[in-house]
Amino acid sequence: MPSTLPEGEVAPRDGALPDGVVREAAGRPLGFYLHVPFCASRCGYCDFNTYTARELGGGGSQASYAETAVDEVRMARRVLGDLDRPVDTVFFGGGTPTLLPAADLGKMLAAVRDEFGLAPGAEVTTEANPESVDPAYLEALLEAGFTRVSFGMQSASSHVLRILDRQHTPGRALQAVKEATAAGFEHVNLDLIYGTPGESLDDWRASLESALSAQPDHVSAYALIIEDGTQLARRIRRGELPMPDDDDLADKYVLADELLSAQGLRWYEVSNWARSTAARCRHNELYWRGDTWWGIGPGAHSHVGGVRWWNVKHPSAYAERINAGESPAHAREILDEETRRVERVLLEVRLSAGLPLDVLDEAGRAAADQVVADGLALIAADSADGVDGVGDGGSWAGRLVLTDRGRLLADAVVRDLLP
Repeated sequence: MPSTLPEGEVAPRDGALPDGVVREAAGRPLGFYLHVPFCASRCGYCDFNTYTARELGGGGSQASYAETAVDEVRMARRVLGDLDRPVDTVFFGGGTPTLLPAADLGKMLAAVRDEFGLAPGAEVTTEANPESVDPAYLEALLEAGFTRVSFGMQSASSHVLRILDRQHTPGRALQAVKEATAAGFEHVNLDLIYGTPGESLDDWRASLESALSAQPDHVSAYALIIEDGTQLARRIRRGELPMPDDDDLADKYVLADELLSAQGLRWYEVSNWARSTAARCRHNELYWRGDTWWGIGPGAHSHVGGVRWWNVKHPSAYAERINAGESPAHAREILDEETRRVERVLLEVRLSAGLPLDVLDEAGRAAADQVVADGLALIAADSADGVDGVGDGGSWAGRLVLTDRGRLLADAVVRDLLP
């Protein structure tokens, strides 16, 4: 969740949505994102809307946060009054959600369940720093209804963790996976970051091999992005550390895909690998396909039926709005059809299921022919997994699916498809 909010039109103080929006959303999966904006310390690369106790001062309360978030869930129920469908996915992110007591996370989840209901087999995920949980905490989460946990491992190298300002020791993430599995979690993710200044290819290989040794059923591997305003960006600007190198990032991505695939984890989004379809993060898939979600908490973004809005950033400003019975929305935008089409191209081309070719306009279709000719994508027949019957282009039925080389150049492919 970026720390800088975009501008937009004024959002109604009661949170009301335009006519017809809720009706449109009724046919799509529904998710809730609950943002917990608290961290024990700030990582040097982090640009998310998070706060340490020192940064908050007296301006936010962890103790009362769960109750405030519950009040926004109840507001969502009022605003979405005509939306009669249960919640498919719930995702607690941050920040560090597990800095709050497990009972507080359970209370927020219970509010979603009580107000909307959870669909059978609903996915309920929380992010966690490895050092912020223990077996008793994980067992309490499972009892509260959580089905999935995602640990921020980032690296197995001590010197890489120091550069990232991560607080856990290299082995703690692996132990946390074992504790989550022992508690009864079927689905466990490890988040990794590659391209940190000073990280060698051998360092990255060791991180991948270490992560795989814990046998998670999902791994996310993201190239480090240097965000303006972060401590890491300042260190690079001062010449203390080098910028990540594109060729190095490509080599590390190829290595990740080789090692993860060899252990039975299959890519389903450019930066995400899962051991089975059931192990995929369904909440993220909901984002990538432009479905319906309500974001709870300061700075959280929501999308319902082509209307997108984002909450005020600071926890104290957020609490003031909620306590006054007002929407915490800072601003919103109503997406026109062309914007929604462009966003589908941006996101769905990154999926292993591919981008439906009929989403492209005439210029995009011509560009797709060239992308296929260049070996960056294949044409796949429509199927449950989007990868059957690959061909060489020239037909506009089916889906455009990135090749291995195309995944390395996914951003360039998108630029070609949106001339």
